[in-house]
Amino acid sequence: MCIASSVGRGGRNDIADVAAIQILLNLNADRFPAPQPAPLDTDGRIGPNTLRRIEAFETGVMKLRESDALIAPGDATVKALLAGLPDGPSKEKLEIVLPLAASSKINLFFEPLKAGIIKYGITSSLQLSHFISQLGHESMSFLYTEELASGAAYEGRRDLGNTHDGDGRRYKGRGLIQLTGRANYTAYSKYTGVDYLAHPELLSTDPMVAVDVSCWFWKDRGLDALAETDDVKAVTKRINGGYNGLDDRMHNLRRAKAVLGL
Repeated sequence: MCIASSVGRGGRNDIADVAAIQILLNLNADRFPAPQPAPLDTDGRIGPNTLRRIEAFETGVMKLRESDALIAPGDATVKALLAGLPDGPSKEKLEIVLPLAASSKINLFFEPLKAGIIKYGITSSLQLSHFISQLGHESMSFLYTEELASGAAYEGRRDLGNTHDGDGRRYKGRGLIQLTGRANYTAYSKYTGVDYLAHPELLSTDPMVAVDVSCWFWKDRGLDALAETDDVKAVTKRINGGYNGLDDRMHNLRRAKAVLGL
């Protein structure tokens, strides 16, 4: 299901759900009777334009006799909208999975993500669904590639390899998946041959590196195999150490599965 609750006239209209439907309506524009409608603003706000577009899709595309302009999770309208998605990866599909992500962030990370999933073999639909849903939560829909806290809380954490003064701040969480600690930065540096111990900031300032380190972590921690079991709790715990943000991760996962036809 690409929405968690109802969208439209009298619906709950959560912002992420409305945005997902707006994006889907735009992606189905070529199915509307001529003249094709102008793109909707994908702002997550229900309004007369979005309501009219839902009605037009249900009557003009689906050929229903009438429309109540209300879409429910998993209903015929959702299925019809998903059926109109083009083949292959696209920025618009990524926007459906992470409907609160800014377009500028989608543009910034789309090509690095395409390259990363091919390089690391994160290519099954189930793996991709879990991978993108987890990255989306960890980075707050690609908004942050560096954790907001100073990192002081990690000072002296030997389990993270932080054995030098200042390691907590220096090697705080970076990348879309928030790699943390001297030990992890050392391991990634050895893998790539690049000294990220000397330049830890690159994990957050270089989009290619922010994605690559996340893909590396995914494979290094065996998350690819774990994702194939479709256990979102287990995947979340291996990344987070607990279940922080589990509901948000599950919402992302439901949208990813819907877009990928699972």
